[in-house]
Amino acid sequence: MSDLEATKTRYEVLGPLLDERLLRLWAAREARAIGSGGAYQVAAATGMSLKAIQTGLGELDLLEALPDGLPLTPVPGRRSNGQRSQPRVRLPGGGRKWTEDKDPTILPALELLLADEVAGDPMGRQRWVRSSLRHLSERLAAQGHSASPTTVSRLLKGLGFSQKSNKRKLGAVGRCPERDAQFLYIAAQRQTFTAAGLPIVSVDTKKKELIGNFRNGGRSWCRSAPEVDEHDFPSKAVCQAVPFGVYDVTKNAGFVVVGTSYNTPQFAVSAIARWWQAEGRDAYPGADRLLILADGGGGNGSRAGAWKVNLQERLCNRHRLTVTVCHYPPGCSKWNPVEHRLFSQISKNWEGQPLRSLDLMLGYIRGTTTRTGLRVSAELDDATYPKGQKVTRDDLGKVSFKPHADCPIRNYTISPQIADQQA
Repeated sequence: MSDLEATKTRYEVLGPLLDERLLRLWAAREARAIGSGGAYQVAAATGMSLKAIQTGLGELDLLEALPDGLPLTPVPGRRSNGQRSQPRVRLPGGGRKWTEDKDPTILPALELLLADEVAGDPMGRQRWVRSSLRHLSERLAAQGHSASPTTVSRLLKGLGFSQKSNKRKLGAVGRCPERDAQFLYIAAQRQTFTAAGLPIVSVDTKKKELIGNFRNGGRSWCRSAPEVDEHDFPSKAVCQAVPFGVYDVTKNAGFVVVGTSYNTPQFAVSAIARWWQAEGRDAYPGADRLLILADGGGGNGSRAGAWKVNLQERLCNRHRLTVTVCHYPPGCSKWNPVEHRLFSQISKNWEGQPLRSLDLMLGYIRGTTTRTGLRVSAELDDATYPKGQKVTRDDLGKVSFKPHADCPIRNYTISPQIADQQA
């Protein structure tokens, strides 16, 4: 058995029986017995802080220097009324309180600051923020919450964030010049719609899935691993599923339409219209405006004319809705809430489980929940949506399209048309 393992075993036996000071002295004795680097090894084996072990070494030196029969000399410790304290064991609850205990509102305030700055991997558990620790500390201070950058770092780790190094990605698109301005504009639009009690949805298409006895990434608890085909040949699949997600930002509710055709603008708008008919109009009675947050490409791309034409015909005119669309800048799709609040949870729910049928896939989607109350509905759309829908200039000219003053390519509003306009 190595020194590290032996120290860990002794700590597990003696640790629960020793008070704070005796534990320091024991750890110091162990470190001294190991020799050079002993304090680091004991810290690694026990989980104790290096500072506590070094304090114990100092106390051990003082104890060994005392002649027999003499009283214990005071050991440097915390100051109390200007005097050094005698060695003592703190009572339960002793020590400085955590910032979040002294200021219970700091965590909600920090989460509110992060609401528009959080991104996440839709296929994993990673999350990150755009602002620096110093910037977040200054913004908290402006709201009356005192927290150093170190404290902000600890609070972020408690909320599930961690530091990640850069990862070079081939073919990455250059930084969009109006990127930050667009994020600020999206945040302002969200605030306006939220204050008015109007619906806000985040939309996107999830990764396409082959339906059949194919391997699905991840692991799950089971007695024996599911056996799948050796190769994931598309020709052997039952079909290719195309999940389109509509995430209600305000209600924390997801609505997924699983198509079996292509990811086209017609399919994307049809999925949003399905959400409005099934859930949206009941959740927001009387609402006549809708904010859609979308990526800049794909079936809901900012430059796709078919996307705007279908929004006009299938959503605005049919349901008498004024629709405002805000697209995220290029390369920023992971800041779209549907990615890390809905798609990531669905991926975790079915990881390690072969998607052998559409019914099974829909079941996993509907069974996705989180501690924060996420609920998800799912429907199958087996209609055919052909690619390459032709849109002429005349078709675009009939759209009641109003670009916004800020970044008009990515921000615009489409209004419902009256009967004579449609004719």
